[in-house]
Amino acid sequence: MTEAFTFCPRCTTPLVERAHDRGRLPRRVCPATGCGFVQRRNPTPAIGALVEHEGDIILARNARWPEGWFALISGYVDAGEDPRAAVTREVKEELDLETTSITPIGNYLFEQKNEVMLCYHAVTTGEIRLGDELSDYRRYKPHELRPWPRATGLAVADWMTARGLPFEYVDFPGAAAMLRNLESDPDAPRRG
Repeated sequence: MTEAFTFCPRCTTPLVERAHDRGRLPRRVCPATGCGFVQRRNPTPAIGALVEHEGDIILARNARWPEGWFALISGYVDAGEDPRAAVTREVKEELDLETTSITPIGNYLFEQKNEVMLCYHAVTTGEIRLGDELSDYRRYKPHELRPWPRATGLAVADWMTARGLPFEYVDFPGAAAMLRNLESDPDAPRRG
């Protein structure tokens, strides 16, 4: 989550909470005459890639996640980067695969990390070689997927629904505690 500033980064005046006149959430603003600084704690754009490889769906485990947690390939969108290019880049960095087609699935809020997940189905080719951030991966037939009830898990559910595949949501052991940690530690590993 974006840190709330105490002082204005322009003029060092203490910031105050001010309600927005259009019913939006309050924002921290600089009350100094002529400054006009407003801290916008807008969500950070990130991508999630449901990777298809040789007819299977690849879910990966971040090296910092608990055992048994596997999810979509994900990463942040760089400044000026097209989200589709971010999908191609992240799939290459994390799995060393070439992306041959990218189709949008949907956009999902990951509140605990203040992110908007832009999720895509990525069809890939090549031989899987894990990047430094990953410790393992698993292959699933599309009907074997078990979406989790947040962010990229909702993308998996939408992708399955679009293909007429039945599913039940399954959460991960310790997910509630991990999400509480994400709210307090902005550097904690993402598990959207």
